[in-house]
Amino acid sequence: MSPGSKPSSSRRQGASESNSPSERPIAGNAAPNVKEKVVELLGFFNGGGTGFGDKIGLRIAVTEVSVAKKEYEPQKFEGVVICEMTVEEDMVNGAGNLHGGCAAYLVDVCSTLPIAAYQEANSKVSIGGVSQVIDMVYHSPAQLGDKLKLISRTLAVGARSMSARCEIWNETHHRLVASGTHIKMEPSPAKASL
Repeated sequence: MSPGSKPSSSRRQGASESNSPSERPIAGNAAPNVKEKVVELLGFFNGGGTGFGDKIGLRIAVTEVSVAKKEYEPQKFEGVVICEMTVEEDMVNGAGNLHGGCAAYLVDVCSTLPIAAYQEANSKVSIGGVSQVIDMVYHSPAQLGDKLKLISRTLAVGARSMSARCEIWNETHHRLVASGTHIKMEPSPAKASL
């Protein structure tokens, strides 16, 4: 994957239960196969629409996928994925604000996407690993109807261990809602039964 490659015409995905692409293309410098991998993984997380968080996850729209040099470490590359969604009734607590558990779910799903983008751009086969730790910080509330932008980027991607950070921004009120650091690892292969 060349960091200077032109944005592809891949379509934005994830916002509807029919999982059909919208008319707006996915921005970013990632190659089409990288963008497709990110959308495919998001669809995988959402299963058949009947599992935990699936109805919320189906409304996540991928709007940008990039793999570029890190700003402060230009010898290294990072995956960046930006998603958008609106706070709806099934995402709020009794006070009408984004539930902390829902924010953690969004960080879990969205922070895995730049890891997948980075791995696909580097021809590494992976499903994004399994979670070890998700460390959350809650900064301000997001209310029913607020528009959210979820900005996720890799921190480090190694052979077995990988980490990413996700920030949930309230575009309606221009403030940071929550942020999380997600540490994952590739599981060991299953041992054969005797």
